[in-house]
Amino acid sequence: MDTSVIEPRRLKQEIWLVLGLSLGQSAVYSIISLSAKLTAGKPLAQQMSTLNSSQSVRPYLDLTYQLTGIVFTIVPALLAIWLLAAQVPNVRAALGLDGRQPGYDVLAALGLTALIGIPGLGLYYVGRALDLTTTIVPANLNDYWWTVPVLILQAVKNAFLEEVVAVGYLVTRLKQLNWPPAAQVAASALLRGSYHLYQGIGPFVGNAVMGVVFAEWFRRRQRVMPLFLAHTLLDVFAFVGYAALRHLGLLDTLGLT
Repeated sequence: MDTSVIEPRRLKQEIWLVLGLSLGQSAVYSIISLSAKLTAGKPLAQQMSTLNSSQSVRPYLDLTYQLTGIVFTIVPALLAIWLLAAQVPNVRAALGLDGRQPGYDVLAALGLTALIGIPGLGLYYVGRALDLTTTIVPANLNDYWWTVPVLILQAVKNAFLEEVVAVGYLVTRLKQLNWPPAAQVAASALLRGSYHLYQGIGPFVGNAVMGVVFAEWFRRRQRVMPLFLAHTLLDVFAFVGYAALRHLGLLDTLGLT
């Protein structure tokens, strides 16, 4: 990879522009949202953070909004890949965002899912008990035939955007700027935690830890695919699982409301 042609100042500007169009923008809104929650006059645990809400009472209009939102949200990730491709030959292979190692990628993703998901659920309960975490509603779509497929697409969208931008793109660019490995990992992890701040302090910590694991994984192995698959699985379990538990009336029993 020839990085000598990249002007550091221009590279820094590019990073800010990509983040400003995507996860950096989300981080700013999350900070504002957390500030609003902290000054609302009631504990965080009694406040709610809702993901994947219905956009219309008209089913097919709601579906149109959902699919349009998914498509436009992944555009910054595609832009990041396109920008990297100007200096990185075969950028998909360089990022490990390909199908060359399917067995390895799937096994690694399953391991990462267990490593992050099981402690993450425990951290959620602890965070709520300590009033550091809002009540999170992962799925608040009306019940239609397309609800589960859309929730799965939302999970894929989240994973693609976050792992491409916050890990593959950002770590690669910071490496080109000669940042030390620890600083690359810390920047990626803090970014991941910051755009989850709207959910409370607990999710910030949990996602920052996840960010350390994922960024270090990429830095050592140069493969985004296991991270993308693991993140997709985590969100599918959260979104579809929550919707199923709500349908069965088990949310109160499990302390998820």
